[in-house]
Amino acid sequence: MKIIKEFQGEYRWLSNFWPARVTFDGIQFTSVETAYVAAKTKDREERKRISKMSPGDAKRYGKTIEPVGWAGRKFEVMLELLRLKFSLQNPVLRNKLIATKNTLLEEGNRWNDVVWGVSLHNGVGANHLGRLLMQVRSEIQKGKA
Repeated sequence: MKIIKEFQGEYRWLSNFWPARVTFDGIQFTSVETAYVAAKTKDREERKRISKMSPGDAKRYGKTIEPVGWAGRKFEVMLELLRLKFSLQNPVLRNKLIATKNTLLEEGNRWNDVVWGVSLHNGVGANHLGRLLMQVRSEIQKGKA
């Protein structure tokens, strides 16, 4: 089975930091990362402020937000945002995802994120981002998205 082990280089577009228009709560974001961080707050004005941040700044800012019940919702929110990223509003990205066919998508990383990805240092990780991307791809292939 073919494996994409990192969302870098020619596969950088799989990253949540990749520029992709995503409209969430009526606010347009420039990446999944900024929309994901904004989803942590219910405050619409704060969401608008976050929408103007770079993905890196948003990620750092997101560490200061401690939403109630987030642990139980974060995977659902990420799935919704990935569906938006690879929707018909981003046809180039949608076609790229379809073109990966049945390739295993693994968000290998050097920062030891073992929830969303897999550590390239020791191979440990749940790879939730990769799994959700493969779920979205499957939904598209089956005509459900």
